[in-house]
Parts: sequence; C-alpha cells; structure tokens
Amino acid sequence: MTVPLRPRRAIVASLASSVLILLAVAGCAGTGHAGATPVTSTSAPASASAEPCAEVTVIVDFGTLDSPAIRACGPAGVALDTLKAAKIATEGSGDYGDTVVCRVQNHPTPAEESCAKLPSDAYWALWVKSSAEGKWDYAQEGVATLKLTAGESVGLVYTHGTDSTPPQD
Repeated sequence: MTVPLRPRRAIVASLASSVLILLAVAGCAGTGHAGATPVTSTSAPASASAEPCAEVTVIVDFGTLDSPAIRACGPAGVALDTLKAAKIATEGSGDYGDTVVCRVQNHPTPAEESCAKLPSDAYWALWVKSSAEGKWDYAQEGVATLKLTAGESVGLVYTHGTDSTPPQD
C-alpha cells in the first residue's frame, strides 16, 4: 500500500515532535534518580554581584516568589556544577533527582512545594545566553547535561504555567 506524500509528511512531523518530547523526558530520567527523594546540591547563599564575570554568569530570577534576584559567577562546565560552585543551592525532585530543579535557595519553601514530584503548575525555567551581548534562549537540555563555556550566562527563572520570560540582566 502506498501512502500519499502529504500524509507521510504529517506522520513524520508528528513522530519528530514525539521523539523530541521523549528525548526531553529521557534526559531528565536517564540518571537513575527515578523514585529518589529530593536532592539538595549546596546550601551556601550566593551574593549578588554586578561585577563582570570571566567565566559563567549565573542569574536567578525568583519571579513570583518573594526573594531578590541573584547574580553570581561560576566556572565553565556542566550547569549543575556551575551552580554549585557559584553557591546557588538547588534541590531536585523525588521523580528526577538533580536532573530537574525544584527549589533554588530554599524557594519555593518546603511548605509551598514538597518536591516529591514535579509540580504541575510551576517550574524553574533554564535559560542560556552565549555572550554578554547575546540574547537569552530557552535551554534545550537540563541542568545536569547542559555544558557551559566561559563567557556564557545561565539563568533560572521561577515560572507559573507555560509562559516563561528570560532572566533580567
């Protein structure tokens, strides 16, 4: 049986989008943390700094949470390690461990969000910028696999729903 060309394209497009979704979920679940308890990476507070960063600039925008933004500097490498070195405390979820950020600097608080499972209405969006003059792009990888180089910036923005705005420099 021959399938007309137009329906084949629709099928291929549908399969391609499904594969992208599966890759995103696999990237989160591929570390063997499924069913684990939430994991905290660091607990030291970061200091706000407007000084230029020779490595990776880290920006945390708490969005609707009641906390001032953080600007820090960390070494190039995997984003999770950069955050740890910049003294940005993150906590993963029970579902995915450190591959997904559930809490930053104890926000949202454990009373607001348990982190046992991924929240359905809010999340920490991960953003990346290739240079100080560049524009923010929504990260295509998770915090545990995103590799950062010197001169880049990484941002975490607490987001409700599906719309996320880039960090404010």
